[in-house]
Amino acid sequence: MDNPTYKTALIVGAGEGLSASLARLFAREKIRVALAARKVEKLGALCHETGASAYPCDATNPEEVERLFGLVERELGTPDLVVYNASGRARGAFVDLVPAEVAQAIAVSAFGGFLVAQQAAQRMLPNKHGAILFTGASASVKGYAQSAPFAMGKFALRGLAQSMARELSPQGIHVAHFVIDGGIRSAARPDFADKPDSLLDPDAIALSYWNVLQQPRSAWSWEVELRPWVEKF
Repeated sequence: MDNPTYKTALIVGAGEGLSASLARLFAREKIRVALAARKVEKLGALCHETGASAYPCDATNPEEVERLFGLVERELGTPDLVVYNASGRARGAFVDLVPAEVAQAIAVSAFGGFLVAQQAAQRMLPNKHGAILFTGASASVKGYAQSAPFAMGKFALRGLAQSMARELSPQGIHVAHFVIDGGIRSAARPDFADKPDSLLDPDAIALSYWNVLQQPRSAWSWEVELRPWVEKF
C-alpha cells in the first residue's frame, strides 16, 4: 500500500525547538506549512526559512481556533496534518498553587488540544484522510512533585488522544500521541558537558513524527515514547 501523502500542515504552539524542526521537515517534503502561536513575531525567521505562514491564535479560545482554521483553509488549503505542540505549566508546592494559574495551565495543555483537534477532525472526516498528532511529555505518564498542573494537563491530553484514536482511526484519521520523555536540546539548553547525549535532538524527534505519519494504515501506532538512549525510565 502506498504511504499516506499530506498537502497542508498546521502546527499549533509553534516556536523554536521541535516545532521548528517539524516545520523544516514538512517544508522539505513539499507540504504547505502554517504556524500558530500567541505571539507570531518570534516566528519571522522560521517563516522566511521554510516559506511557512504564521497566524496569531490563543488555542484556549474556541472562536480564535475556529478563525485560525478558516484562515488557513482559505489561504493555504484545508489542513490534513495537524500537530498540537502547546502546553502550560504552573510550578510550585501543591498547597501554594494558585487556582487561576492551574486552570490556565490545564486549558493550554489539554482544552486547547481538544479545540484544535475538533476543528481538524471536522475537516478531515469527509475525506476520510488526515493525521492529528499530539506532543506529550514525561508528565503524560508520570506526575512529578511540584508539577501537578503540568501532569494534569498532559494526562488529559493523552486521554484525549487515546479516545480520539479509537473513534477516528476506523474513519481514516491517524491520531498519535508522542511521549517526549526527557529534555529537548536547544541553543539555550545544550547537552551537559559531563552528560553527553542526555537531551533529545529536536530533528530526531521530528523524524519519528514523520515515520509515524508514513505508516500504512494496516499498522498504525497511536502512541510512541521517545527518550535519549542514556535516559533511565
